[in-house]
Amino acid sequence: MSQFNIAEAKTHFSEIVQKAMLGEEVVIAKDNKPILKLVPLSKPGKNRKPGSAKGQILHIADDFNDTPDHFKDYV
Repeated sequence: MSQFNIAEAKTHFSEIVQKAMLGEEVVIAKDNKPILKLVPLSKPGKNRKPGSAKGQILHIADDFNDTPDHFKDYV
């Protein structure tokens, strides 16, 4: 666990955020009394795998690529 006073946290903000993102517990203090803990909102998700939805599309309408009649003036 790392603890930083507010003035020190301002000076080293990017470094402190990086530590928190890597999972380290970071505490911000005022007058050496802890007042908050900096944590990431969520953990990074899994890496996306191309093609992972293969076979899940059941139907595509025959006119899927057709321009609607009321949009023909815009094309």
